Amino acid sequence: MDHLGIKIDIRNIPELDPGFIPIGKFNEAFLGTAAVPVIIALERADGQVAAVRTFFHGTPGMKKADRYYLERLVKTMLWMKGGFRIYTDRQEVASFLQRVYSDDGLRAFDREFMANVYERPFEVIYTDRVPEAKDTPMAMGGHLDGCRIGFDAGGSDRKVSAVVDGKTVYSEEVVWFPKTQSDPDYHYDGITAAFRSAAEHMPRVDAVGISSAGIYIVNRTMSASLFIKVPKDEFDKKVKDIYIRAVRDTFGDIPYCVVNDGDVSALAGAMSLGDDSVLGIAMGTSEAAGFVDEAGRITGWLNELAFVPVDASPLAAADDWSGDIGVGSRYFSQDAVIRLAPAAGIELDRSLSPAEKLKAVQELMAEGDTRAVRVYETIGTYLGHTLAYYHELYGCRHVLLLGRVMSGRGGDVILERCLKVLSDEYPDAAETMKTELPDEKFRRVGQSMAAASLPELKD
Repeated sequence: MDHLGIKIDIRNIPELDPGFIPIGKFNEAFLGTAAVPVIIALERADGQVAAVRTFFHGTPGMKKADRYYLERLVKTMLWMKGGFRIYTDRQEVASFLQRVYSDDGLRAFDREFMANVYERPFEVIYTDRVPEAKDTPMAMGGHLDGCRIGFDAGGSDRKVSAVVDGKTVYSEEVVWFPKTQSDPDYHYDGITAAFRSAAEHMPRVDAVGISSAGIYIVNRTMSASLFIKVPKDEFDKKVKDIYIRAVRDTFGDIPYCVVNDGDVSALAGAMSLGDDSVLGIAMGTSEAAGFVDEAGRITGWLNELAFVPVDASPLAAADDWSGDIGVGSRYFSQDAVIRLAPAAGIELDRSLSPAEKLKAVQELMAEGDTRAVRVYETIGTYLGHTLAYYHELYGCRHVLLLGRVMSGRGGDVILERCLKVLSDEYPDAAETMKTELPDEKFRRVGQSMAAASLPELKD
């Protein structure tokens, strides 16, 4: 296969999407002939920096390939680790990225999003003194002493647990509708109601841990689909510190932590496995992810793999929100199942919701329908290629596959095909990374109990 003058060898091709080009394969082939060095770094909160030393060709005949590689690389760095300022030591690369990340550039969506998350202007800077990489991962979780509350805020339900010295003494799950509510008091009241319900089953409350969909920096809500209907002025006034206020108003000055739900899923996986270096990937409405490093710490990275490129094809599927093509949300979510169904000969009722369409395909899968099998095998092929790429990015020893798409027989088919692709084309990754579905021990740990373990008690 040839793309932008780069020859790519792919043995395992997704049956229902033969044009798929694994981004990792493209990068490997590109770098095989590139020799001009370049350093790119991204600055994010508190002086943290993500940096990479790489290469490009720098010749007129390879300009399109160079620009594609560099743009996709920066996009990956941004959504994996975050940042509001890009540094590079090559003037031509800086000029190109300045155009790409201008107000009307190709990545205007990313520019605006990151500026809002970090509350800083987004900029690209040319310098011969590119800052070195700097991370400050946080040792969180695994604290089971005392009387704790764990709260998990999802898009359709909220869960809370009361945990005393590592034992769950009470838990509840309540249906709510945060994504349709424009009044932030609806969210605040639901959060505090859950806190009070759990507190009734303990003699005191020593700490509160919160797992919530979205991006959180120093416990503040910077972006979250849970509050998508809340107007911006109300978001800034009442949502950015909503969890901080909820804890303090209910319990006063006690330890608390607010962490992205993907990271808490990875933490729950690490607790159940008794090991670290865990990447958790949840395939549901979108692709959510979290990572616990080799020392059992939460990195503070964004881990928004839904927006990280996985398909280098110029005809790759487009993301509805960002407008970008080839990103994870369209390959590892219910959208992937829905998108691939017609190619397999499955016609889905247009009046159904996305969740109902997924359920319809799952029902066909449970009946052994070969058309549904082809859908899940295609996703498994995507996943095998992509997990090798994620392994290169994270160096993870474990991958836990979660979410509605991975449930039932379809999940087994995805995993089976994924492992086959890894073994065939990426033997090193297959040997050093264990990929699996959660077991009963993981389910017993649970998201809200893992959240409860986040804060460390004061002396």
